[in-house]
Amino acid sequence: MWLVVTSMYAYEALPVAEWFRRNRELAGFHNPTRALYQTIRELTENSLDATETYGILPTIYLRVNIEDEQKGWVSVYAEDNGIGIPGNEIPNVFGRVFYSSKYKIKQHRGVFGLGLKMVVLYSQSTTNKPVLVRSATLKSDKIYEYQIMIDTNSNSPIILDRREYPNRYKWHGTAVKVYLEGNWLAAKKRIEDYLKRTAIIAPYAEIVFKGPDLELWLKRRTTKLPPAPKEGLPHPKSVDVDTLKQMIQESRGLTLLEFLMENFDAVGEGTAKAFLEWAGFNPNAKVTALTPEELVKLVDKMKQYEGWRRPRSDWLSPAGAELLEIGAKAILGAEAVFAITRKPESYGGHPFIVEAAVAWGGQIPPVDKPLLLRYANKIPLLYDEGADVARKVVDEFNWQNYKVKFPAPLAVIIHVCSTKIPYASAGKEAIAEVPEIEKEMKLALRDAAKKLRLYLSRKEKEMEMLNKYISLAKYVEEIAYNLSMITRIEKESLAKNLHTLIERKIGLTIEELVKHTLSMSSTSQEEVVEATPQ
Repeated sequence: MWLVVTSMYAYEALPVAEWFRRNRELAGFHNPTRALYQTIRELTENSLDATETYGILPTIYLRVNIEDEQKGWVSVYAEDNGIGIPGNEIPNVFGRVFYSSKYKIKQHRGVFGLGLKMVVLYSQSTTNKPVLVRSATLKSDKIYEYQIMIDTNSNSPIILDRREYPNRYKWHGTAVKVYLEGNWLAAKKRIEDYLKRTAIIAPYAEIVFKGPDLELWLKRRTTKLPPAPKEGLPHPKSVDVDTLKQMIQESRGLTLLEFLMENFDAVGEGTAKAFLEWAGFNPNAKVTALTPEELVKLVDKMKQYEGWRRPRSDWLSPAGAELLEIGAKAILGAEAVFAITRKPESYGGHPFIVEAAVAWGGQIPPVDKPLLLRYANKIPLLYDEGADVARKVVDEFNWQNYKVKFPAPLAVIIHVCSTKIPYASAGKEAIAEVPEIEKEMKLALRDAAKKLRLYLSRKEKEMEMLNKYISLAKYVEEIAYNLSMITRIEKESLAKNLHTLIERKIGLTIEELVKHTLSMSSTSQEEVVEATPQ
């Protein structure tokens, strides 16, 4: 594959690998700080894709070392327990841009495995060192090890070294080590945030990270995995003219009716005939005989037709409310978390699901506006927050209707999963303002906030009862003493009976009182303890 670069006086054909090397900013490799963060992110996401999708609980080891402080060189090592890569495919997976098995209609973290190749391209362009890869597939009796670079002129792998080892301990997974120009001190906070946010949406993963002055052990909080996405054919509304032309090239000899039935999801003979009659096409015409004008008309009609089935939701893999609540409580240290997973919707033939969670109190500090944690296909988005439609939705949300007054200890999680995330820019760090997605974000946030309002209302009621108990209990000792003087009944017995009367009045026992005060401030707890009989 070649790309043509033009200037006023000359034309130059660039191989695709060389083009991406020169335009590495498009993949997030802007500078040594961003490049180090992006490398950690790409390696972590590849590890998660190689494990959870196949029903394996992820265990990921990451390490960053300073290799040459003067040159600003660092090394990054990542190892997982995934399905591994066949030995003969390792050179292509790491050494050929746009070589991947990922181009399927289903939810996945990356596209074409491009991010991994960008790590290799950036590494060799800044340090001229190869990537070291070690991998073994499930039940493989061999471990394969390579040192690889990319020939940017031919977009092909350069194999500098290749070795095989007996797999005595039946290890499976992939280990990668790269050397690159990176700024650890500047990237440290972003890397820490990224890994913690990954642990929120993937609490079933165990992630161990070791850096020059940072160590993290993000423990596995559950053994429950989200459902793996299934693969499928494109939805008729999701294709454009170029995609259709490529599909036709691989479908020679088919009639238009056969082409629709074989290449698109949930299009049977009846549906295809009804569409072609509505659109004015001959079902028996050869698909290769369509003129350019007819191709444009066919795509337009496919997008307009309302008789197609909705895109399938099993192409998607949402995190689920339960996992979001587990992750947020563990990492944010929240007092309470309320999560919602909306029903599947679609835009332009692409299915999507929006999930939202609100986390309250605990270790979340009071803020003037909600702390926002954004995710796309389970990937934390840390940059370009201001350009994300989620920020707009959260800022415009009327929190006062849900008993939230700022500053408040509030964090909001919004996750969009789709077969095609509509990113706002090439950097893929912000979701664009697609009306269908924006609407679902608002509804998901509303549903989660309703649960928060109910929780805060209950807390207000409990606080009222606590204050009432404290107010009445302050006089128990004095009243019991005076009654004891009059009735000659023991003061302790009278005090106990008075406390019982108070409990009946407010409908709260002492044991319940003590339990509810655990979430109160230390001052309030001291007041309650002083008023509670021992």
